Amino acid sequence: MSGGYFRKVGSARPSHLMFTAGVGALIDLPNFSVLVKGLDSWSHTGLADYVIDEPRLRAAVNRSLQLYGENQITELRSAPWLEGSDNDPKGLAAQGIGVPVSPFPQWMRCTACNELAAIDTEAFTFVNNNPRTPHEAKFVHDCRAKGKKPLAVAARFTLVCTAGHLDEFPYTPFVHHGAPCTHAPRPRLRMKDHGGNQAANVTLECLACGTQRNIRDAMGERGRQNLPACRGRHPHLGTFEREGCDQEATLMVAGASNQWFPITLSALALPPGTTERVAELVEERWPELKMITSTAVYDVLAATPAYGYLKDYDPAEIIGAVEARQRVLDRAGAAPEQPAAAVAADLLGPEWAVFAAPQLPAPTDDFALAPVPVTSPLGGLFSDLRQVERLREARALTGFTRLDAPDPESPEIATPVRLTRAAQHWVPASEVRGEGIFLRVREDLMANWEERMRKSAAMDAHREAYKRFRRNRKSDRITSDFDEMYGWPGERYLALHTLSHLLIRTIALECGYNSASLAERIYAGDTDDPRTGILIYTAVPDSEGTLGGLVSLAEDPHFERIVRRALSDASHCSSDPLCAERLPQHPADFLHGAACHVCLFVSETTCERGNRFLDRRFLVPLGDDLGDSVDQVLTPMELRP
Repeated sequence: MSGGYFRKVGSARPSHLMFTAGVGALIDLPNFSVLVKGLDSWSHTGLADYVIDEPRLRAAVNRSLQLYGENQITELRSAPWLEGSDNDPKGLAAQGIGVPVSPFPQWMRCTACNELAAIDTEAFTFVNNNPRTPHEAKFVHDCRAKGKKPLAVAARFTLVCTAGHLDEFPYTPFVHHGAPCTHAPRPRLRMKDHGGNQAANVTLECLACGTQRNIRDAMGERGRQNLPACRGRHPHLGTFEREGCDQEATLMVAGASNQWFPITLSALALPPGTTERVAELVEERWPELKMITSTAVYDVLAATPAYGYLKDYDPAEIIGAVEARQRVLDRAGAAPEQPAAAVAADLLGPEWAVFAAPQLPAPTDDFALAPVPVTSPLGGLFSDLRQVERLREARALTGFTRLDAPDPESPEIATPVRLTRAAQHWVPASEVRGEGIFLRVREDLMANWEERMRKSAAMDAHREAYKRFRRNRKSDRITSDFDEMYGWPGERYLALHTLSHLLIRTIALECGYNSASLAERIYAGDTDDPRTGILIYTAVPDSEGTLGGLVSLAEDPHFERIVRRALSDASHCSSDPLCAERLPQHPADFLHGAACHVCLFVSETTCERGNRFLDRRFLVPLGDDLGDSVDQVLTPMELRP
C-alpha cells in the first residue's frame, strides 16, 4: 500500500520481508521506491492463523529485547496476507490488508523536464488505475499541455547515520549553501544527471535565483562538512529523536546495499519435552522463580497457594533451569555490549541435546529423526549420522541497523533500531520447512585435535587476527571495558565450520542442489559445554529440497563418497599455492586462512558466519610448515585423499 491510497504496489515473499527488505528498508519498485512502515501501521484484523508458534524463539527474542532495554513480546506474527487476495484486489484494497509502505524518498524528478520537487506538492500525481497491475503504479508530472504525462522518478539521494536514522536529502538548503533563497520561499529546483563512471555527477539548480551546485560537494569526508547535522529521523515510525542525534549525516544513494541490515534470530521446532516446558516456565515467570536455588526454597514456595503450579514440576528441573537462565544473564551482564552471542548459544543448546541424544524423539509433523549406521571408514571421523526427515525453522526480525551490519563478533559497531513507536508485543516472523543431515564428529578425536591446535602457530595466527579484527572495528561509542577475545568461537569451531563448507559445496556440485538453498548450524559449544555437531539442511520457502533428496544422501554408499570427494577437493585448490599459503599475519585482520571462493566460500545466505573462521589446513595436509604434520590435521588417515 502507498500512503493514503491503499493500493497494492507490489508483492514480496515472507523471507524477503525478513532478510532483504523488512521494516525500515527501502524497496525498489519499477517506477519509484517505498519504505516499509513500522509495526504500529501493520494490521492483522480479520485474519486468521498469522501467529507462528515457537516458544523457544519467542523466549530468545525476549532475551534479546531485554538486553537492549526493550519491552517483552507475546507473539511471533507472519506478514498480513489474505488467501485469494490476488483474485479480488479491490476487496484487498478496501480491507487494507497487506504490509504498509510509503513512498521514499519523497522528492521526485520529472524525466522530461528534470523538475525536482517534493511529493506533497501539486507537481506530481499518483497513478494506478488498474489494481490488477500493481507494477504499473507510478507518479507523473503535469508539465505537458498535450500528450502523455511524463514519468516522475524518485530523487535517489538520502541521508543516513550510524545511529540508524534516515532522512531526505536537503536539496533546497544544499543548493543555497545553507541559506534561504533570496527570490522565493519555496523555489522550484531542477536536477540534471550528467552521467559518468567515477561518481555521481548531478547538478542541482534553483530556477528562482539561478544558483547551481553539484552533488559531489556532499560526497566523501570533505562533503560531510557541507551537510547539516542529523535530525534523528525514523521515517518508518514517523518520529524524530527527542534529544536529536550527535552522529554525522552521510550521503547515500537510495537502494544502496548498506542502507538496511536485519537483526534476526532463528530456531528449529523441536519435539515437546519436559526440559523445554520447564525452561519456558522459568523464562515467563523469571522475576518470581529466580530465587529458587535449592530444594528448601522450592518446598517453601510450592506450599503457598500462589506457587501451587510448581508441584507439577520436578524440583531438580526447576533449579537447573533457574541456574541455566542465570548463567545466560550473567554472561550477558559481563559483556553488555555483546548480548547476541549468549542468545544464539542458548538457542543451539536444546537443539544439540535432541540431535545428540542416544534415544531419538518420537516424530512429529515438524520434526523427525532417523538414525543411519556409521560404517567404516566413516566411523573414524563420525560417531553419529542422522537423517532429519522433517524440520521447521522459525525466524524472527527483532530490529535493524544502517551503514554497519550487526556482527556477532563486533555488535557494538551498529546501533539497533526499533520496529515500533510504542511498546511492542509482537515481532515479524516467518517459517520454512525442509530436511537435513546431522553429523557428529567423534569427541575423542576432536578433543585430542583441539588440545594440539591450541599450541600451534597456525591457530595462534588466527587468534591474533581475531584480536586485530576486534580492535579495528571497535566503535568509539564504547566506554566500557573492551575484551579483544570476546566472541572467539573456539578452535573446534574452525574445524567443524570448514568441514561443513566442504560438504555443502560437494553436495551442491555432485547432487544438483543449489548451495544457496542449503544452510548450516554449527554446534561447537564452549569449554564448559563442548559439542561436535554439524547440521546441513534446506532453508528455502519453495519446494526444492523438501522431498527427500537431501536426506537420501546420508545413506550408504552415497555419504562416504561425498565425504571422500570433499576431503579430496580440500587438499587442492585452483588458487594454490596462494590459497594454501594464506594465513592472517600482521597487519591483516581477515578471519580465514587457506580458504577462498574456489575451495571453501559459499553464499552469504548459507554460511552462519559470513565465510569467516575457515582453514583447509586444519582438515587435510597442505604441504606447508604449519599444517602438513599428520598430528595436526583432524581427518583420520583412512579418509584422507
